[in-house]
Amino acid sequence: CHGSLADMAKTTEGEVNPHSSHLGTMNCTTCHTGHTPSKSYCLNCHEFDMNISAGGKVKNEWYEDLSKYANAKPVRVEKTDIVVVGTGATGFTAAITALSKGKKVIMLEKMPIVGGNSQLAAGGMNAAGTRFQKAKKIPDSPDVMFNDTMKGGKNINNPDLVRVLADQSSKSIEWLASINAELGFIAMGGGATYPRFHGPTSGDFVGPFLSAKLRERVVKDGADVRVNSKVVKLVTNAQGDVTGVLVKGKHSGIYQIDAKAVILASGGFGANNKLVASYRPDAKGVQTSNQPGTQGDGIVLGTSVGAATVDMKEIQLNPTMLVGSPVIVSEIVRGAGGIFVNRDGKRFISELTTRDVTTAAIRKQKGASCFIVFDDTVRKNVKQTGAFFQLGKVKQGKSLDELAKELSIPADALKATVARFNTMVEKGKDEDFGRHNFAQKIEGPNFYAIEVKPAIHYCMGGLKIDEKARVINTEGKVIKGLYAGGEVTGGVHGANRLGGNSISETITFGRIAGEQAAALK
Repeated sequence: CHGSLADMAKTTEGEVNPHSSHLGTMNCTTCHTGHTPSKSYCLNCHEFDMNISAGGKVKNEWYEDLSKYANAKPVRVEKTDIVVVGTGATGFTAAITALSKGKKVIMLEKMPIVGGNSQLAAGGMNAAGTRFQKAKKIPDSPDVMFNDTMKGGKNINNPDLVRVLADQSSKSIEWLASINAELGFIAMGGGATYPRFHGPTSGDFVGPFLSAKLRERVVKDGADVRVNSKVVKLVTNAQGDVTGVLVKGKHSGIYQIDAKAVILASGGFGANNKLVASYRPDAKGVQTSNQPGTQGDGIVLGTSVGAATVDMKEIQLNPTMLVGSPVIVSEIVRGAGGIFVNRDGKRFISELTTRDVTTAAIRKQKGASCFIVFDDTVRKNVKQTGAFFQLGKVKQGKSLDELAKELSIPADALKATVARFNTMVEKGKDEDFGRHNFAQKIEGPNFYAIEVKPAIHYCMGGLKIDEKARVINTEGKVIKGLYAGGEVTGGVHGANRLGGNSISETITFGRIAGEQAAALK
């Protein structure tokens, strides 16, 4: 009735423009309804004020106990080759791969929009030995990526899965390039020996970029993509093989889809604080960076048919969520030259250490938060900083004195901290905290700061799979017909995920799941 989202964005007033969302193309009914009060979907996550026509600010509740559907009867039965549960990067990649093998694919998404947590990813995709690294003479390799990942995960990772992640990462970069989703920009990430963050050359957030490209391709290739369609049960035969799913459609009721294979790509449980706190009590009540549908449904579905789980207590807090909006400030900002400063105006840790160490250090600071300080060079080189300005979350000054006043921190301390950092950049050695990548000095002419704090970010644990993305049961055997990839699974990241390894996992194990499901006889 009112034109496209782009058309609406041109006429929308207010500090934040919801019609110019990072979530991509959405149906108007995601937020607006005709016969009941409208609900702003954005306010499931963001804290800013947003008026919505004929509605309010009521947040939706996405958790549901799936056990009540154990004996549900379908109103109809459909058939397809492969069902993909979830529409994040893993699900899209698996669907595209299966479609390329000539298979009929139905994708099911319980939320009113597609994309999952993948569309929120800010940093990049880790890959080793790529042509982009070679062009910059970066001596990275799958072996180095393997060792970094195992070390970052405290060596409790499944080495067989980590080997697949590292060895296939470069091929996954090339696969993305083949579908017009090239990631040619290289940056440094925490816990990595060499720069291996791969992102769009445009400087855009990697999540929205990949989600848009994958969504475009999956539709072009002919997948049947259904939103507001929640899988509530896995259907099995007498042998325990998975043969389909029961779906709760928003308007159609319960129906069944019979399939040769089901791929679980539904993400973790980071937005289910009750479940998170049951494994990690210190995270009770802690805000999440996850999209609200990340409730652990896929893990419940898998375990209901006998799937084993691994590393469930390993839940990661990302150290740098933007205070005021659940936007993750990627390591790229620090890798490009930003530094951590506490309320005393001092650095307190290397900005590029692993997330678990960084999180612990920030939680010990006054206010359990800190500031990332940067200048115009970082603002120019890291395009994603524009989102922080758009959200009104950046403090700035034409001098460090002005910035310190905005932050209510000691100006002399801040100036001394920046001066010492710049001196160490000249020396090429961080004599205070051992940072191994400096990028450049912080010199202005303008200075900026954003406040960040730790937030529940990623579940390293989940369903047990093998190198072929087949789900393994509690007896150590393959559950025929059931595959999984991405955050719904465990074993790849161990006790701590390195930034950039999640997107890498989604593409690599999405490809494997799609190939294996398509080949199932």
